[in-house]
Amino acid sequence: MREIRRTEISDEWAHSGIVEAGDYVFISYCMGNEGQSIENQIHGAFDVLSERLETVGLTLASVVKMDCLFKDIADLSYLGEIIKKRFGGNYPSRKAFETKFVREGIRFQVDAIAFRG
Repeated sequence: MREIRRTEISDEWAHSGIVEAGDYVFISYCMGNEGQSIENQIHGAFDVLSERLETVGLTLASVVKMDCLFKDIADLSYLGEIIKKRFGGNYPSRKAFETKFVREGIRFQVDAIAFRG
């Protein structure tokens, strides 16, 4: 692929949810189960990530890098076990950090880079 393809474009927020560039796919703003427990929100975010990956013919096994954003970094303790269940040993590199979110009910968001090689 020689061109950059952008989908899930939000003019309101001025971003693309999915950007395909060469062998890489960049996916942002994956959130789910807003207002629920941190475990449900992490699973919900990975559900959204998985759905978006499927639209470009990829799976969670294609993910090579994740940025995991938490409202409370103490919730990081839930992430490892959920990744083990969801990624089946194909663990991406990742970093986690604490941030504020625009909406009160959001406790977790994931952004990812996948390799289509």
